[in-house]
Amino acid sequence: MRLNALRGAIAAALIAMAPLSAQATTFTWATANDILGLDPHANNHGVTNAMKSNVYEPLVRRDADGSLSPALATRWENVSPTTWRFHLRPNVRFHGGEAFTAADVVHSIERVRQNDMAYTAQTIASARAVDDLTVEIETRGPNPVLLQDLTLLFITSKAWIEANNAFAVARAGQSGATNSFVQLNANGTGPFRVAERLADERTVLVPNPNWWDSAQHGITRAVFRPVASAPTRVAALLSRELDVMYHVPLQDLPRLQGQQGVRVMQGPTARTIYLGMDVSRPDSLETPGTPNPMRDVRVRRAMYQAIDMETIRRVVLRNSTTASGLPIAPAIVGFDAESNQRLPFDPDAARRLLAEAGFPQGFRVSLGCPNNRYVNDEAICQSIVAMLQRVGIQARLDAMPFGRFLQRGGAGEFQFWMLGWTPGNFDITNPARELLGEGSFNWGKLNDEQMNALAARIGQTAVGPERDALARQYWTRFREVLPMIPLHQEPQIFGVRETVGEFALRVNEDLELRNVRMRAR
Repeated sequence: MRLNALRGAIAAALIAMAPLSAQATTFTWATANDILGLDPHANNHGVTNAMKSNVYEPLVRRDADGSLSPALATRWENVSPTTWRFHLRPNVRFHGGEAFTAADVVHSIERVRQNDMAYTAQTIASARAVDDLTVEIETRGPNPVLLQDLTLLFITSKAWIEANNAFAVARAGQSGATNSFVQLNANGTGPFRVAERLADERTVLVPNPNWWDSAQHGITRAVFRPVASAPTRVAALLSRELDVMYHVPLQDLPRLQGQQGVRVMQGPTARTIYLGMDVSRPDSLETPGTPNPMRDVRVRRAMYQAIDMETIRRVVLRNSTTASGLPIAPAIVGFDAESNQRLPFDPDAARRLLAEAGFPQGFRVSLGCPNNRYVNDEAICQSIVAMLQRVGIQARLDAMPFGRFLQRGGAGEFQFWMLGWTPGNFDITNPARELLGEGSFNWGKLNDEQMNALAARIGQTAVGPERDALARQYWTRFREVLPMIPLHQEPQIFGVRETVGEFALRVNEDLELRNVRMRAR
């Protein structure tokens, strides 16, 4: 139900401009950063997950408006509170020609457990093939949002993985990760096949002629290009080198909105931008041998209250976004409006808190920040550094491309950082695990027993008033502990040329080719 308002905005952004193309058509699109590889069970990253969705499929898929629909499973039922039976789609083949069966589902569930996509199977105790087209999944306890979890659990061919000795999953940044077999090659059941992959240059897809679903996109070749420079992306759109670009820089909005042959499409997202803090490391990274100031909640509160988010929202983000007091957006199940109120901006209170915590002269800290992933990400970080400096904290900016940022964050090289998050299952259980629990993006190593216990109860409680009350308790404790500083809900802004006949903004922000229709040329 919380998705209704967001669905309305997404539906309004669906445009129809001309008849669909019946001739050979290349669709080219660009974002600021490249995908992190082709392995469907590695790298929980928005742009990467969107690319996976063009090639691989889950049992249940998320449509543009956020609703769920059958994909490789045609229907399902609860046999018991902890047992789900999925009936699989018949006559489906992988791109390599292998028949899709229940064995592939069981194998994929086991393979995904190795990496940061493991959250998709976090509550699954076991899976078994009843027959070739029936799978039973047993959960560790009742899981009311299992279907939501499964939307990013992509199915691979067991025979293909075994033939290429590729069961091991390597994450970006790990040894051998960028050249592992499944990072460089793909074999899904989805609407497109990978024709070419050159890291940091292009990924080329061609339609899967045997896809089980309707294919009315009019695309005969799709080319994805990572283009880090925003001015270069805008120039490529205006010169017709691109059909779609993302993000549109806020400063270029008026220019593009007045440009003939270009449509600017803007809407909300379910992504929250936040500042993470290391709350467990005993010593400071900046000054070894001295205590880590962020272990003290008074310091964390001081940093929070030193940040004037309203000015950032108005000046840096040009009124395009909504400030947030929680690390989830209103579209996410488990959002609580009362808990979403930000702490007041109060530099004097920040200075008092720093003095009470034993840091009257502040301390040194670096803010790790991506500079090519989110809307005005580096500019936001620059503003935050300046605001922290005004209350006596000797902050400095450490900005870098997003791929390098993820490598360093995963290796524990940040004490303070900015990151964005869209819960893959659109439920509170995702950030409760991935950002604030045992997940791989809990870079600050928070381990709060009360929050963990509440998250476990939420995960086994049906959506309704009881679950809402537990979520409110969870966020109350979050505001007491303050393990991170929520900033804002990010907008999505696409530039779309007249070559595109239909284009749907998706609630999870990134582009899927099945939501694109080309215009006849």
